Amino acid sequence: MEVWKTNNNQIGIFDAQYRAPTIGIMLVLATVAFEGLAITTIAAKMAQSLEGIHLYGWIFSAFLLSQLIGTLVMGQQIDKRGVFTSMLISFSVFVLGTVVSAISFDMHMLIAGRALQGFGAGALITCVYTCVTLHYPDTLRTQILAAFSMAFVLPTLIGPYAAGLIASYISWRYVFWIVLPLIGIALSLTFRSFRNLQLQQDLSGPARATDSKIMYAILLAVGTGLLLTGLGMITDWKGILLTLGGLVVMITPMRKLLPVGTFSVKKGLPATLVSRGLYVACYFTTESFVILALTEVKGLSADLAGLIVAAGSLSWSAAAWLQAKLDARDQGRARKGRVMTGIGIMIVGTALVILALILTDGGIILILLSQMITGFGVGLANPTTAAIALQHALPRKEGEMSANLQFVDSFYMGVSIGVGGALIALSETLQWGISTGVLIVLTLQLLWVLLSFLASLRITKLVHQEHHPISQVKDNISM
Repeated sequence: MEVWKTNNNQIGIFDAQYRAPTIGIMLVLATVAFEGLAITTIAAKMAQSLEGIHLYGWIFSAFLLSQLIGTLVMGQQIDKRGVFTSMLISFSVFVLGTVVSAISFDMHMLIAGRALQGFGAGALITCVYTCVTLHYPDTLRTQILAAFSMAFVLPTLIGPYAAGLIASYISWRYVFWIVLPLIGIALSLTFRSFRNLQLQQDLSGPARATDSKIMYAILLAVGTGLLLTGLGMITDWKGILLTLGGLVVMITPMRKLLPVGTFSVKKGLPATLVSRGLYVACYFTTESFVILALTEVKGLSADLAGLIVAAGSLSWSAAAWLQAKLDARDQGRARKGRVMTGIGIMIVGTALVILALILTDGGIILILLSQMITGFGVGLANPTTAAIALQHALPRKEGEMSANLQFVDSFYMGVSIGVGGALIALSETLQWGISTGVLIVLTLQLLWVLLSFLASLRITKLVHQEHHPISQVKDNISM
């Protein structure tokens, strides 16, 4: 395995002082990644089996909306209780959600299980980002963030295809059951690394108030749920009331939870998070609904559809490794340019998948190409925006900044996929057909990624400073 070196001190993420946490966090991410990629492949089959295709979007949105609650709750708890204790709690909730999903007898129970999984996954990933902020200097952060992509390689290679085969020839329920031993292995191998990290973590100082943020996160999830439910039945007066009610409930939590300047896309951290949220939403929503189109419109089996998704994930991994090498070469000076280049590539890929679905005959090769292009673009942009954002973390607020990243990813994705599910439900109500519904959803994703590119023009990064594993750079954005 290659060990990257920085130009200045020749220290890499697999050297002795970093090797254990690097391997540990990659194992945690691999477990979560396997489950996520597998569910994307079999979601349509689950919805059909439980007679809930009209609730298709909720398979993902329930996960993502509860994920944002998990990120905020754990972002606060890490700074108070420590990263190791927080990780144990996160694993426990994730396991509970996996079991509930596996034994589900209707869509509502499945959605509840997915919500528990989302909470646990969001909390786990926040633990991982905190580990990166606490333990790695800025010069290594793009490398460890790119190494996250390695954690996706094996799940990407076997996850979607294996899940499709299991769902087609045995039962989709076994896709959940198979995750449990993987969780056990990940926990046993990361136990020591995270415990040692907690022993080094500074938990002194006054505790911050947490109840208000958690309550706002819950209100935001409830409001978003009302909005998405209402949009799915917008042709009825009840749908209109639910939509308006959801918007009203969401306003205050969004203003409290998102960084100051988000709505005006202020230069710096707010613009970075807005741009990231929009392109992440585009990528994962496109991936989710391309699977639906491939199985329900193009007639592909779940395992073949999974292979197409895997191609996009592999190109993401390749681009993530490339951007880390470039970042080490230029010491982070060209990060903004890499973000903009990545988003530009995503625009091309998203436009191609829309063209491929318009073609009535075939188009499978074009869909495959579009997924590879889009995956490469997000692979360039995603570790880079994370590195830029982590530079803004203040001492003893590393968990909070990690939670901000995960909050943005979960919220934007949850809304985007939920709106997509509502559009599919609306298409069924109006008898437009799934094909038309998917095209509308993907056109919306093209709009998101175009807006993301505009927001990226306002990204600025802090001047590089390095003298401690925890960035001491002061945030010039009011949080």
